[in-house]
Amino acid sequence: MRVLNPTPATPLPGSCFTRPATRAIITSQSRILLLYTQRYDDYSLPGGGVDEGESLIDALVREVKEETGARTVTNVIPFGVYEEYQRWHKPDYDTVHIVSHCYVCDICGEFDEPEMEHYEVNNGMQPQWVEISQAIAHNEAVLANSDKQGQSLLRETRLLRMIATELMQLNF
Repeated sequence: MRVLNPTPATPLPGSCFTRPATRAIITSQSRILLLYTQRYDDYSLPGGGVDEGESLIDALVREVKEETGARTVTNVIPFGVYEEYQRWHKPDYDTVHIVSHCYVCDICGEFDEPEMEHYEVNNGMQPQWVEISQAIAHNEAVLANSDKQGQSLLRETRLLRMIATELMQLNF
């Protein structure tokens, strides 16, 4: 898979572990299915960590179903890998090396209620179809004007810009 980072990820000092993750790119015309998180006032791609023994595709499908309620995920195509280092919030390690495997995919059929994790519910996370240009502008405004920046905001905004340009042929 191609590397999506504009510059190579630089390790942070201290102890570190690697966390593989998946991110789903689900579009319909100029709209994209994103997760809006009230606590951080930002938009992000559906996805999350890969469980022990789980394949990347199985993790992607599970995360999309849990976070959006979509019952059927099809046509999964690799888009690229985004690597980053972030401070870790638990005492075992100082930093985490997140390797996000991004896939373009489709969803179809019926939707169930999302089955978010406790912290996602507490953060006010909800799936929403959004015009991608509006999501990018919103995230960029949050980056520029707010102290409520979730760890993933910079990554998600960079990915949304790439998706808009490369997959949706929008000029940014």
